[in-house]
Amino acid sequence: MSDVEFSVIILAAGKGTRMKSPLPKVLHPVAGVPMIYRTIETVKKAGAVEVRVIVGFGENLVRQVVDPLGAVCFKQKVQNGTAKAVQAAQPDSLTGTTLVLNGDHPLLKVEDIKTIIQEHTKKNNDLSVVSSELEDGKSFGRIVRHHGELRAIVEAKDASHETLKIKEVNTGVFITDAELLSEYLPMIDCHNAQGEYYFTDIVSLCQEKGQKVDAIIGHPRIAFGVNNQKELAMATKQVFKQKVDQLLEQGVIIIDPDATYIEEDVVVGEGTILYPGVYLKEKTKIGNYCIIEPNAFIQNSEIGDSVEIKAGSYLNKCKIGSKTKVGPYAHIRPESIVGEEAKIGNFVELKKVTFGNKSKAGHLTYLGDAIVGEDVNIGCGTITCNYAPDKKKYVTKIGDGSFIGSDTQFVAPIEIGKNTIIGSGSTLTKDVPDNALAVARGKQFIKKNYNSKK
Repeated sequence: MSDVEFSVIILAAGKGTRMKSPLPKVLHPVAGVPMIYRTIETVKKAGAVEVRVIVGFGENLVRQVVDPLGAVCFKQKVQNGTAKAVQAAQPDSLTGTTLVLNGDHPLLKVEDIKTIIQEHTKKNNDLSVVSSELEDGKSFGRIVRHHGELRAIVEAKDASHETLKIKEVNTGVFITDAELLSEYLPMIDCHNAQGEYYFTDIVSLCQEKGQKVDAIIGHPRIAFGVNNQKELAMATKQVFKQKVDQLLEQGVIIIDPDATYIEEDVVVGEGTILYPGVYLKEKTKIGNYCIIEPNAFIQNSEIGDSVEIKAGSYLNKCKIGSKTKVGPYAHIRPESIVGEEAKIGNFVELKKVTFGNKSKAGHLTYLGDAIVGEDVNIGCGTITCNYAPDKKKYVTKIGDGSFIGSDTQFVAPIEIGKNTIIGSGSTLTKDVPDNALAVARGKQFIKKNYNSKK
């Protein structure tokens, strides 16, 4: 944690018109995580004692993300400028160091927060503006200094040609005391072309009153804000790159780092090979020496050691045992547990299935709400008929060592004993005991010379 206790005000009331999306801007995901979530988690990890989020557009949606994180929402009823947004956070009820920032800076890191707060404290500033040096300042306000001291923040639209050459820009992050905010925010007016109350005006107000104001230079990533879909994609790409670089250093083999998409909470063991197009989401954990072939999508799942996930497979909230092969084009749905040395082949779908060690379902099969024992062979086209007219799901149980012929339908609830053999093409509605042969299909009928009469 930072040595200095501090509170945070996050501005997240805007619609984000340039995103061209009905979703509030701060809820747009960067590498699978909403921007506002990232910002709140970052400042909390840096040691924030209280986080206040200003909401407005899409308030109810934003609250659904913010409230579970322990931050407190304050509503800006009228969208009339950033100064009024900060004022909506009721800074008069805060004390001590206060950090003000936007909710659309997803690349901000914990060390950035700690460093700028420590620098603010060390310099004994009354108000600190966080700046960054960029080769292309674009639409950022420029930091104008005189003999090294901050003199003004000039918005790009108001800047002269010479001022636009300045590389030091305003990131939109400020550090001050809550008491100062309470005193100076009411002094900010709206005498500008937009008729809005700009929080940046607090800089000149403080300077006029003799307060110590300075700019603290931070990492360029602090300045990266998301204002459109292109910038959102750039932020996501940067997060993916950081994760890929981390895994490469840990001994993961990634064929094409630019075409592999791995979210930050994912764990991948050493010696595992990731092919292009792989997407690993949420808290997925993959063991050592696995092979994940192209275009596999794995979400919130646990994969053992030496597992092979073949191309195009989709796994969600499932567990795969070591030395098992899945796919290609398999679909493993939530609550499915596949044992060790098993095989789930092409176009096989499991839903809420416990699938035993060394069992096999080679192709074109649906198993739902089923418990399959060890060393079971499931023939092609097998289906568990788990959904009944009463709209309830029922369980199929298949014992160890059983052989299920192709094109078999199990009408649940049903239990098949150990070491059974089920004839191909059977539709079973009754339980089958251990060591039995079950055949349930219509008798074959042949009428000779039938076609010759046509």
